[in-house]
Amino acid sequence: MTLVGWLQIALVLALVVACSVPLSAFMARVYSGERTLLSTVLGPVERGFYRLAGVDPAREQDWYGYAIAMVVFSVAGFLSLYALQRLQNFLPLNPRGFDAVPPDLAFNTSDSFITNTNWQNYSGETTMSHLTQMLGLTVHNFLSAATGLAMAFALVRGFARSSATTVGNFWVDMTRVTLYILLPISLVGALIFVALGMPQTLAGAVDATTLEGAKQTISIGPVASQEIIKELGTNGGGFFNANSAHPFENPNAWTNILEIWALLLIPVASVLAFGRIVGDVRQGRAILAAMAVFVLVGVLVVYWAETSGNPILTALGVDPSAGNLEGKEIRFGQALSALFITGTTGTSTGAVNSMIDSFTPLGGMVPMFNLLAGCIWPGGVGAGLYGFLVVAIIAVFVAGLMVGRTPEYLGKKIEVREMKFAMLAVLIYPLIVLGFTGASVLLQTALDSMNNSGPHGLSEIIYLFASSNANNGSAFAGINGNTLWFNTTGGLAMLLGRFAYVIPVLALAGSLAAKKKVPASAGTFPTDGPLFVGLLVGVIVILYLLQYFPALSLGPVVEHYLMLDGKTF
Repeated sequence: MTLVGWLQIALVLALVVACSVPLSAFMARVYSGERTLLSTVLGPVERGFYRLAGVDPAREQDWYGYAIAMVVFSVAGFLSLYALQRLQNFLPLNPRGFDAVPPDLAFNTSDSFITNTNWQNYSGETTMSHLTQMLGLTVHNFLSAATGLAMAFALVRGFARSSATTVGNFWVDMTRVTLYILLPISLVGALIFVALGMPQTLAGAVDATTLEGAKQTISIGPVASQEIIKELGTNGGGFFNANSAHPFENPNAWTNILEIWALLLIPVASVLAFGRIVGDVRQGRAILAAMAVFVLVGVLVVYWAETSGNPILTALGVDPSAGNLEGKEIRFGQALSALFITGTTGTSTGAVNSMIDSFTPLGGMVPMFNLLAGCIWPGGVGAGLYGFLVVAIIAVFVAGLMVGRTPEYLGKKIEVREMKFAMLAVLIYPLIVLGFTGASVLLQTALDSMNNSGPHGLSEIIYLFASSNANNGSAFAGINGNTLWFNTTGGLAMLLGRFAYVIPVLALAGSLAAKKKVPASAGTFPTDGPLFVGLLVGVIVILYLLQYFPALSLGPVVEHYLMLDGKTF
């Protein structure tokens, strides 16, 4: 680790926070339906969409209606994306003549993009036509991100309102997020990426002559437009199989910095906007401070582990001074590779600028733990905020038990009904990850997909289901996920990780909105200071370590000690 490396990390994080503050104010105005700087241009477009869809923006929905609208919209998105993949060989903008995507892979990919997972069991440049990439994948990068933000602020309204029967209008929330937040930033960002060297073209490929005189076909296409929303919407699905390690998706150090900035921007701004909407900016800062603890510790561990190197390679005569460089791009360096991987798994982005499968065991354990916790620091677009608020509710309930008072959070009493919804949400994750992992290690067809045995092979399977369940999409690339078993079970994990989690969250929003706000008293536990931040961090560590300690011990922890002993698999 170097001082220069830490300065790079600090500057990128400072840039994120500096831009998140004004964006949070803008987001709060958008969700409140107030006029913004973009209303003159986009207001008529917004109202036009409502007229076309027959939506009354003044008519709000209760939590059940909100959930039904979200599910119906997602089913429609799944069917249209599935059909587009299966029929792409008959459709235009297929310059390289790709065949239809096989049924199980189309199922997995459709699940992936409607849930904001963007898990890729395919090589984009050799599987998907330009039409599928643009009309299918890029469009859902916008829509799945907008859906996540809509659901987050439905929960925020539950805290902000008193004795209310509604939590907003799903169609209005999703439309405003897309028009006022995602599209403007993406348009500017795509132009910047093009200026920095990313391709943006409808051409299929170019032929190049290598140094040996051979001909090489190099895929190109509309890369920049997909790249910006891939990061901004915490989606992660790249145009190329190598994702942000590919020189067309991430040409240089400047694009690398902007990609990290983009994937952290909206999650951080959402937390600050939460404080504004509930009327106390200190509440948002407290949540962000707790998130920052996990982000900074994660970056520290990854940076230390990767710069420490691999003693097995050192024993073979590899220079250890630069640390573990296997699977990393020299043009990005260890520091920003560590920040990228911590940020991309602390959110639900799943993009990679280095190969996680090549990380040291402890370096790889950090992104794995981020996924097992649900990618909630600072979290995916929307998903991180509502995921962290669920844990905050559990934390104040624990605090209430300790002091013998009815737990309260933001003026709302947390009672049995709210705790049932919160626990139903958080318990679905270990059930899916550990259940599917246990089944996979017992099936030969699943074991045949592994390139590694022993603890690293187990880590590959755990990571696959943790990534799918947390709607992240990154992978330990040593496992072949494009099989009938993993396409099917991975797709189910994505669906359950999204909908089996968020429907209890929306029910929680409805329950909180119906409650009266009670004024703070002398016995109210303060939730805007260091004591609450410490409690929240402690509850998260205990909660997730209790759930996943055996899995982490049998995977990366055992592998770490085997590495120190000079053994590998």
